[in-house]
Amino acid sequence: MCDTLVALPSATRRGGVLFGKNSDRERNEAQAVELHPAATHDHGTMLHCTDVAIPQVRRTHAVLLCRPFWMWGAEMGVNAHGVVIGNEALHAPTPASLEPGLRGMDLLRLALERAASAAEAVDVVVTLLERHGQGGNCGHMIRRGYQNGFIIADPREAFVLETVERDWVVQRASAVRTISNAYGIGAAYDRASEGFRARTPDGTARSLTDLQQDAIGHGRSRCARSTALLQAVAGRVEVADMMAVLRDHGDDPGWHPQDATGRTICMHAGDPGRTGQTVGALVSDLQDGVHWVTGTAAPCLSVFKPVLLDAKLPPQGPPPSDRCNDATLWWRHERRHRAMLAAFPASLDAIRAERDALEAAFRDRIAAVLRGGSAADRTAAVAACWAEAEVAEQRWAARASGFHGTLQPAYRDAWAEMNRLAELA
Repeated sequence: MCDTLVALPSATRRGGVLFGKNSDRERNEAQAVELHPAATHDHGTMLHCTDVAIPQVRRTHAVLLCRPFWMWGAEMGVNAHGVVIGNEALHAPTPASLEPGLRGMDLLRLALERAASAAEAVDVVVTLLERHGQGGNCGHMIRRGYQNGFIIADPREAFVLETVERDWVVQRASAVRTISNAYGIGAAYDRASEGFRARTPDGTARSLTDLQQDAIGHGRSRCARSTALLQAVAGRVEVADMMAVLRDHGDDPGWHPQDATGRTICMHAGDPGRTGQTVGALVSDLQDGVHWVTGTAAPCLSVFKPVLLDAKLPPQGPPPSDRCNDATLWWRHERRHRAMLAAFPASLDAIRAERDALEAAFRDRIAAVLRGGSAADRTAAVAACWAEAEVAEQRWAARASGFHGTLQPAYRDAWAEMNRLAELA
């Protein structure tokens, strides 16, 4: 379960493109934030993706990736040309192949490494899709497969791409556009593969949605919610608005994940039937080239921290896995996050104002260094923001330890089992 959103120049306060995505995956599935430099490759080189190898191209672009620890591909990312992509699991009546193949996350990374514009990235994905197909187990502990949808944007335009096996359909986005875990393109699409229409009951991707799966994931209702939130501020959308959408739990101020019956944009795991949570979030300002990552789960309890592709990425400890390691940023935060759930939403209410003020200060600091700082100044500013975020989260966890709540047995036991598997004492 994921949610991806884009606001185009007509919808934003400063006339740039803003992008956001929550990556929702299994609760012990740590995610790495990585910067990979541009590279030149020898002719004839084979590239080993998660399961399969394909021919490598001569040159690849520098990329920022938010990547599940066990995959080659990424859930979301951006490249040095300002191309940004987020993918969504889609469920059609046609079962997705679990045979080894290119996952949607592999296609996303390949497009970022190879494309210099959003339109070119669409072409990269559909060419690879038609040539190699898509498939593979996309789950961590739970074996699952799915088709894929994407928002692909650059500083000028954005596209929605939805796929089923080797077929696809593309629609240009306008104003604000969001996608979730349900097909959404109707009759007004821009182009499609030759076999696309034959797969659909009425010629639209929207008609491919598996309603049984949607009743579980609530993809259509989450998409409607994120769209409504962005439309409410259309014409004045800012980075903070994108962050707020990714933190949305709905309209109930007393919302607690153990009581939830549907799915929220800021996803929290619950009893054994609610296995996923938001494990990482990204907001990209393509006008200024500033990217904001949590690098941690639960954006509501996390700080969005800046990343610049020409500045060093602050250290996050050793690469994370599905075993708790307090030396890694992801698991250090996860220990705090899981402790704070015991007194939710009081633990969230206690930090909300300070969290938002801290992020506003970070945005001002990065804007200032972009106006006149050197590369060293930019690296120092980014590092300072990350260090201050860590100190703040330590303080918030200590504050939350004074709160107490009552957890329902199924919710408590589900988390206890995940903690046992992660060796989180």
